[in-house]
Amino acid sequence: MAPAPSQPPWPHCGHGTTAGDPVGCTGREVEPYTACLAHLSENLRSGYLATLAPGSDVDHRGTEFDAPLLGRLLGALHDPATGAPRLGIADFESAAFTGGLALFEEATFGGQARFEAAEFSGDAFFGSATFGGRASFRAARFDGSARFDSAEFAGEVRFDLAEFRREAWFEEAVFARDARFDSTGFRGEVRFDSATFNGDALLDLAGFARDARFGSAVFNGAALFEAATFTREAWFESATFTGEAGFGSATFSDTAWFDSATFTGEARFEATAFMGEARFEAAAFLGQARFEAAEFAGEARFDSAVFERAASVGPLVCAGRAVFSGATFGGPVTLAIAARSLVCRRTRWSSTASLQLRYATVDFGHAVFEYPLSITAEADPFALPDGRVVDELPLAGGAGPGVRIGTLRGVDAAHLVLADVDLSRCLLTGTVHLDQLRLEGTCSFAEVPPHRRWRPVRFTARRTLAEEQHWRARHRSSVRGWDVSVLGAQDVRPASLAPVYRQLRKSFEDSKNEPGAADFYYGEMEMRRHDPQTPRAERGLLNVYWALSGYGLRALRAVSWLALATVTTLVVMMLWGLPEDDPKPVSKGTVAGSEVSLTTDTPKPVNPDSGYLERLSSDRFEKSLRVVVNSVIFRSSGQNLTTTGTYTEMLSRLTEPVLLGLAVLAVRGRVKR
Repeated sequence: MAPAPSQPPWPHCGHGTTAGDPVGCTGREVEPYTACLAHLSENLRSGYLATLAPGSDVDHRGTEFDAPLLGRLLGALHDPATGAPRLGIADFESAAFTGGLALFEEATFGGQARFEAAEFSGDAFFGSATFGGRASFRAARFDGSARFDSAEFAGEVRFDLAEFRREAWFEEAVFARDARFDSTGFRGEVRFDSATFNGDALLDLAGFARDARFGSAVFNGAALFEAATFTREAWFESATFTGEAGFGSATFSDTAWFDSATFTGEARFEATAFMGEARFEAAAFLGQARFEAAEFAGEARFDSAVFERAASVGPLVCAGRAVFSGATFGGPVTLAIAARSLVCRRTRWSSTASLQLRYATVDFGHAVFEYPLSITAEADPFALPDGRVVDELPLAGGAGPGVRIGTLRGVDAAHLVLADVDLSRCLLTGTVHLDQLRLEGTCSFAEVPPHRRWRPVRFTARRTLAEEQHWRARHRSSVRGWDVSVLGAQDVRPASLAPVYRQLRKSFEDSKNEPGAADFYYGEMEMRRHDPQTPRAERGLLNVYWALSGYGLRALRAVSWLALATVTTLVVMMLWGLPEDDPKPVSKGTVAGSEVSLTTDTPKPVNPDSGYLERLSSDRFEKSLRVVVNSVIFRSSGQNLTTTGTYTEMLSRLTEPVLLGLAVLAVRGRVKR
């Protein structure tokens, strides 16, 4: 049983009073009578309506209108000049419009129009109506369609706490002053396309159960949607926000469309929840763009957006991709983003910029900037100005918080700084001025895999480019472990990779990091060795250089060859290089008169003919060792040698110092600062 109505504050009709309903009809008495318009006798009603003229004031608070009664009232106010009703001050507070259409199309309200707490059980048409004064539909209920398209509101408008149970259309409506829709419930589709708000548009806590369309709407004052709820799609395409645009703590459960929207003033999306896709493609942020603690459950698309004066964007969290491809940043900016993927292809940065990231894989291909720009992996979660930590729960369960660079192709790296990022899958071919790239903190590259062929040989650990990983995986099929899955790597040839390694080497050398530069020198030489366009003689020399010392960078390899050469020389000397016995000088002379002539000769060393085991004696070892050690430092041992030993010593004096020098060079390359 419905509760009895409360006593209204105006003189009311009281028709139908009962013991259970002592108030009865709440309709405003039609003066000088004691009944409302609905309960006047026909003669009295006709007499009252005859007193009305276009522009008359009407007060029918609490009155129940069916379609015929409303038609007669508006007919009495019909203006022949315009062909539509014209009302002065109109008060329909708590009125009930039942039984069909509430037709106020093209009506003119010269003064205040009050429909507070009015109930429209059928469709309510106010299309093209003109409200010359304040219009209030506060707490009104529209059970049918509500049409206010092309309506003009010259004064303040209030729809706060109103309830629209079906579609509400305000297309091309004009609000000259403030329009209040805060806490309004929209259960059906809402259309404000091409509406103009010259005052503030207040829609805080409004609830939109179906599609909400504000396409091409113009907000010349503040547009506040704080804590509003959009259950279905929200369309703000090509909307213009001249003043403040506040969407703080709003919830978009489906796609939010802000494509081509223009935000001249501050755009506030703090703590806004985008549960579907958020689209800001080609949007223009001419003032501050605030997305602190905003959460994007799907993609956040800012393709071709313009950030004219955005000093800071974020920190925000995006569980999907954050796409800024083609975006333009006109002033100094800091982007603080935690996202699965950050796409910044062809972005333009007209001033200094800092990208502070977590979790993201970054595509920075063909970005353009002429001022210092840094990409930094933040070790700790982002903190808000009030000290609260940004919730990163949507990113839990995937890759760690580290930042991975996917590509820098087409970028001029002269002003680029990378700090603590993962470059293991980064595409660097086509990057300009790579030699001026600055790497700070711990920046990791891809490592070579173990050599898994049947031979017990392993690759020496070094940092490599992703493109080399891809190339080796495709062209060195007998070696497993190289990464062929690098997206976009294509089939880059060694001739293209050698200059990339060379520029990275120079970058490390310029930053006084000689050990770090060594890996890239090794990679450069590897690409030259494998390049089929390298002359054959040069490739042969490079192969020898690689085999002997790893291009002067592998001390163990050079020392191993030196040890092998030394041992070989030592064994050859013991077996064939030392004579059987040291030859003793022999003097021969002639006596002629009083003169004696003597000639001293040293016999040629005699090759040993004893058994091999007998030659491997300690005495012969000591002599052979002296010969070998002296040969390493370009000195002659003075030991008598056989012909084989002489040539062996000559060869060792040429090769072993070179191997020693390569070993020293490799050690120096790893410890030099």
